[in-house]
Amino acid sequence: IVNFIVIVLGKMMRCLRCPVAYHVGDLCVAAGSEMITSSAIVCTNHFRPKKGYSHHSHVNVSWCFICSKGGRLLCCESCPAAFHPDCLNIAMPDGSWFCNDCRSGKKPKYRDVIWVKLGNYRWWPAEIRHPKNIPTNIQHLRHEIGEFPVFFFGSKDYFWTHQGRVFPYMEGDRGSKYQHTGIGRVFKNALLEAEARFKEIEMEREAKEAQENNKKPPPYKYIKVNKPCGRVQVYTADISEIPKCNCKPSDERPCSFESECLNRMLLYECHPQVCPAADRCQNQDFTKRLYPETKIIRTAGKGWGLVSLRDIKKGEFVNEYVGELIDEEECRARIKYAQENNITHFYMLTIDKDRIIDAGPKGNYSRFMNHSCQPNCETQKWTVNGDTRVGLFAVCDIPSGTELTFNYNLDCLGNEKTVCRCGAPNCSGFLGDRPKNGHTSEPKAKHQKKKPKRRKSRNEGKKSEDVCFRCGDGGELVLCDKKGCTKAYHLSCLDRTKRPFGRWDCPWHHCDVCGKNSDAFCQLCPNSFCKAHQEGALRSHPLTGQLCCQEHEDSDICPQAETLVEHNAEVPSSTKPRKYRRRSTATTSSKEPLKKRSRKTAEV
Repeated sequence: IVNFIVIVLGKMMRCLRCPVAYHVGDLCVAAGSEMITSSAIVCTNHFRPKKGYSHHSHVNVSWCFICSKGGRLLCCESCPAAFHPDCLNIAMPDGSWFCNDCRSGKKPKYRDVIWVKLGNYRWWPAEIRHPKNIPTNIQHLRHEIGEFPVFFFGSKDYFWTHQGRVFPYMEGDRGSKYQHTGIGRVFKNALLEAEARFKEIEMEREAKEAQENNKKPPPYKYIKVNKPCGRVQVYTADISEIPKCNCKPSDERPCSFESECLNRMLLYECHPQVCPAADRCQNQDFTKRLYPETKIIRTAGKGWGLVSLRDIKKGEFVNEYVGELIDEEECRARIKYAQENNITHFYMLTIDKDRIIDAGPKGNYSRFMNHSCQPNCETQKWTVNGDTRVGLFAVCDIPSGTELTFNYNLDCLGNEKTVCRCGAPNCSGFLGDRPKNGHTSEPKAKHQKKKPKRRKSRNEGKKSEDVCFRCGDGGELVLCDKKGCTKAYHLSCLDRTKRPFGRWDCPWHHCDVCGKNSDAFCQLCPNSFCKAHQEGALRSHPLTGQLCCQEHEDSDICPQAETLVEHNAEVPSSTKPRKYRRRSTATTSSKEPLKKRSRKTAEV
């Protein structure tokens, strides 16, 4: 028998006679090992069968463990396993032979459900019990090193046996045919009890594994500053190029977020050799990494999150979003790899067209901040020593123990949306959608009660409308790329700061409930619904017969209004591409919300 040395972290207990070692406790140790001290054992490899003890003899099953048929079998000399050589794709070996489990050092463990062969009885389901958990009279029965007590299901009996007479119970095992009288009924009950106990132990094991997995977040490498990859560069300015602020060294907190520091207003970090306040300057949060103390936690329904361990004031620096700096080509390559390997979590945030922060493999605690439609932090692009960096700043006073969040303004690669689980009162329901009641206030709504000017009929070829479908005003508009759709929108009405890249389908084509392709459309606003959710969502106006959603009153529709263009959007029947997402920042204003990015690279 081959001995193995386990090389893993943790306190170990070792066999006094061979190199075998196990973790301290009953989880890893082989059943039947004799405990000498808390760190010393005699393992089951030293079991020696005694002559005249029939239950010490080794026995093999009469069927193949792979095909369950009998015949000429290759039998393991350490456990009951048997196989057809053809089922293992090997020739019948000469001499001794051991199965893969025995060669790898696998042993029965306490609380395992097993099949046991005792005397002339059939193979019977049982559970290996720890000697300290069995009746005293059973403990005192004579037994050798390598023997362990088993509890027989059905009969409730105990007996001491060893590895040569047991093999693991598998889910779905039923045993051989049995009669429905006498011992047959007991065996039937034993099978039911074994099945129930096996499922119970499996559920306990899975729950414990899940609990262990939830104790620590997924692995990543912690870094303090952005790490450029490939051709991406980190820019460094000359000291003469760094602007000088107007703060005075005599100020109580010069250049702090509560001050009127000119550099802070322009989102520039001061340099100690340039700032008049020198070492007293409070506008060096990025360089000095002055983050409030935070803690990674497991949240309900949102995975891992980040909470503050102290009160944070409005405008205060919370953290810097750091990771690997990659270009657009590398970004798309990583997204493609994720698509092929079913990776759904992304940590990508755009600085500009050629530089993207990927905090997936490397980053700091900011990568654990969740999305919220009503966030307490926001992203800002700052110039630090000539380089553009992304900081997270509090938009309100944040009490200690509060989860830190910011608005991802999620980029959806594909036409289906991602459900938002932020739980905010104004939650839009989907990541990337504009939060409810977040676009207009009541006074502005009154100002916008203007009859939309819509075209009376569809011209040959596609001609988009010249007013925003959400607010009804004209101006610079973004056009929907959906075939046959004439709708147009203001960037501000879409909660965007830049035009989308590539093909873009407007919100009218996504169900307000589930985000899937819509089949029923409100003629007065971008609300729409799929087949599963259209029932009761739309109504026909009694005067005009136009379909409208429940958000509109009858007074919103004038009988003399211009005829609306009927929109029969073509919904593709093919399967949509899988959705992927990443966080991104706007490229124009430092305090602008994060921008969306589409799968294609061509701009609209």
